[in-house]
Amino acid sequence: MSKAASHVDIAENVARIRDRIAKAAERAGRSAHDIGLVAVSKVVDTERVRQAVAAGITDIGENYVQEAAAKRPEVGGGPRWHMIGHLQRNKAGQAVQIFDMIQTVDTQRLAEAIGRRAQAAGRTMSVLLQVNTSGEESKSGAAPADVERLLDGVGPLPGLQVEGLMTIGRWDPDPESARREFRLLAQLAKQLERHSGLATTRLSMGMSHDFEVAIEEGANLIRVGTGIFGPRPR
Repeated sequence: MSKAASHVDIAENVARIRDRIAKAAERAGRSAHDIGLVAVSKVVDTERVRQAVAAGITDIGENYVQEAAAKRPEVGGGPRWHMIGHLQRNKAGQAVQIFDMIQTVDTQRLAEAIGRRAQAAGRTMSVLLQVNTSGEESKSGAAPADVERLLDGVGPLPGLQVEGLMTIGRWDPDPESARREFRLLAQLAKQLERHSGLATTRLSMGMSHDFEVAIEEGANLIRVGTGIFGPRPR
């Protein structure tokens, strides 16, 4: 653990984030109890992840399969683990063994690989369809115009349960800049429900700097890293 990290009060940060969630939910006329908090532990050591769990965190998000594989046994039972980074098809088998949800399914071929591996493991994998709502080339995700077709192909696959949608808003110091993308994802969810009957119960959007805007636009699953664990080492 770095010297800077040792001075971060994780329990206090978790409490502060939950207070901000509650206030954002109240502004939107929603209940904070309906909004899940995923603590993003990318490059965070296991000791600090355990501190977050002790502070009431029930969901952990990881960007890399190898990192989650090393941490999960050390953290121990209890929290649910979410894959929130880009997943390569050749790592689908590992991901199915490690994670409780994969939030970043953005192609038919990836979904098929996950479904096959999940069936072989005798389980059904909860997944979200990732949508590139900002149109940035640097981001993964299906184009908004392609999401209906993706759902039509992925929805019937054995071994998978599509639970909703996920997006990453454009990064900007002003969190308002991501509002349009969050609103678009919520609109897509309603569109998919009309199209296919899918009840998109999960809308994963919003991170440390913009989750309050995401909640105001309908997020019920937010992903917070630095807001809980402090700045990551460079």
